[in-house]
Amino acid sequence: MQKNYLYIFGTLILVYMLGLGIDMMDIDASQYAEMSREMGETSSYLQVYELGKDYLDKPPFLFWISALSIKLFGVHNFAYKLPSLLFSLLALYATFKFALLFYKKEIAILAAIVLGSCQAFFLMTNDVRTDTILMGWVIFSIWQLLAWLKNNKAMHFILGFVAIGAGMLTKGPIALIVPVLAIGSHLLITRNFKDIFKWQYLFGLAIIGLVLLPMCYGLYQQFDVQPTKIVNGKTGVSGLRFFFWTQSFGRITGESVWNNNANIFFLFQNLLWAFLPWIIIFMVAFCVEIKLFILQKCKLSVDAEWITMGGFILSYLALGSSKYQLPHYIFVALPFAAIITAKFLYKLAVENEFPKTKKVLEKSHFIIFTLLWIVLIVLLAYSFPAALWVIVLAAICFIVFLILFLRKNVQHYLIYISLYTIIGINVFLSYAVYPSLLKYQAGTNMGNWINEHNVDKHNIFIFKTLIWHSLHFKTNIIIPHKDDLNTIVKDNIIITPKMNLAFFDTENRKYDILYATETFEVSMLSLNFLNPKKREKVTFPYVIIKIK
Repeated sequence: MQKNYLYIFGTLILVYMLGLGIDMMDIDASQYAEMSREMGETSSYLQVYELGKDYLDKPPFLFWISALSIKLFGVHNFAYKLPSLLFSLLALYATFKFALLFYKKEIAILAAIVLGSCQAFFLMTNDVRTDTILMGWVIFSIWQLLAWLKNNKAMHFILGFVAIGAGMLTKGPIALIVPVLAIGSHLLITRNFKDIFKWQYLFGLAIIGLVLLPMCYGLYQQFDVQPTKIVNGKTGVSGLRFFFWTQSFGRITGESVWNNNANIFFLFQNLLWAFLPWIIIFMVAFCVEIKLFILQKCKLSVDAEWITMGGFILSYLALGSSKYQLPHYIFVALPFAAIITAKFLYKLAVENEFPKTKKVLEKSHFIIFTLLWIVLIVLLAYSFPAALWVIVLAAICFIVFLILFLRKNVQHYLIYISLYTIIGINVFLSYAVYPSLLKYQAGTNMGNWINEHNVDKHNIFIFKTLIWHSLHFKTNIIIPHKDDLNTIVKDNIIITPKMNLAFFDTENRKYDILYATETFEVSMLSLNFLNPKKREKVTFPYVIIKIK
């Protein structure tokens, strides 16, 4: 395995790069991209705006680095996605280095491979949000702080706390909570109280404060000194309180306006797909670790660590206690899951332990992977018909998978068929499925049409609808609204849902339909949408018209 790891990582990076040219999905990714474009255009780095209005939700780090990238490379998908891709590579390297502090090099490499090949990782490098960067900062901070506890080098200490501060700039206090839970649980289990109460931590908090200072100043100027400003329907809103309390802890106490009544099992349900193809192996490994810990009377053997188990369990409980959860919230804990999985995989594939379990895993994974290949081919052939050669190639790859399964004499068999399947499927998703999905994203389609036809962007208006950020990003301008027919004049270009044409017809306003498209929230797929015969029932028509 170690001999081939460079080829494996090289292949993974190539697949990630396929996603750089794919249009962004609404809602979150395109929203953050447009805000980054706007930030770069206005040079308002300390006070964050969304379509010209005050924004109080995510911290600014993602917008900072994306705005810089857009300034360097232009307003393109590539420019927005590139920084997050670099942070994903940081997460892989930091996971390897962290694992190397406690385990063999082979296990550390395997941990990075497991993390880099899970489905969530492929998704994060395509549908870019704050979680990719957060994961990179968090696992990097844990690696650096553990290295400092081992060798007492000041540089590790400084980098560790700078990373925590930068993680908080990315997604709030969770970037501090996860390292504290992970490292703290290990120190408590090992009864290493001298490392719990080090006075140097006070300097670490000061470093975090310095890193957060620019953002705090911006929040204070934008919100705290302007109590009459209306934010989310309220006045007297403190930006500082929102960042340090409401954004994270307010979702537990109920103070936050965000609430989707998610239960404690919500994140686990999403982990079932997010950690493919390794999820079953992880669950078995997790149970083995718990059983061993109980048999050892809740004590660790010499040189063992509880950072990964404690970090995953406590982070999951902390995130799962929130009244508002989204599937990607658990992504920050995936490096822990990857190391737990890699340890068990090494025992199965190299040390030949648990032979009966290995046979069961091989059979169950054959069923899972077969279903995944079949679903892919159905998507390519039925739901979003691809070119015939693409369908044939996918079928050939499936046949090769079946042949590989029959040749069980291949060393590290389970690892290789897992990698073959997940990489192969994601190549087809990036090349054929995602572009087909995005044909039903009206903001992107209309933006592309406007650019291709050199439409005067200062003469375009949105009528009676909330439009997607992808439209503004694509056109490189914030398109204004005109919601009163009396303000619409001859030659205005209007973007509106097709049903709104009734307003123009009623007032006998003449127009030409220049472009029509269908839209659907492609990040929330449904069976009706995947069925071409029923798709029209769930899509929503939009038009671009020119007033006569």
